[in-house]
Amino acid sequence: MPIQRQHTNARMSQIVVHNGTVYLAGQVGDDMSAGVEQQTREVLASIERLLGEAGTDTSRILSVTIYLKNIESDFAAMNAVWDAWLPEGTAPARATVAATLCEPEILVEMSVIAALP
Repeated sequence: MPIQRQHTNARMSQIVVHNGTVYLAGQVGDDMSAGVEQQTREVLASIERLLGEAGTDTSRILSVTIYLKNIESDFAAMNAVWDAWLPEGTAPARATVAATLCEPEILVEMSVIAALP
């Protein structure tokens, strides 16, 4: 089965599909001046859009890794947005870690693995 790559540049692909599985690159928000709640909403919107382009949706997310710049202060706020967004009964395997992200303004980044229908 071939590997499909979308939104590819020299360093990475935003979407990789192989053998019925969709892998998304780490997603960050658009407005780096926003707080963690808004950045989380933007990340989740990006995840929805990319999963749709790949032919799947949020109900088929298998695993998420969440990277937080300030885990002590932002974990609850990020979770409030996450909990409101996640379809009931579809909680994926998940890890949340404190991380130094590639830009100091980025407060949250998420990497997703999902199944195709």
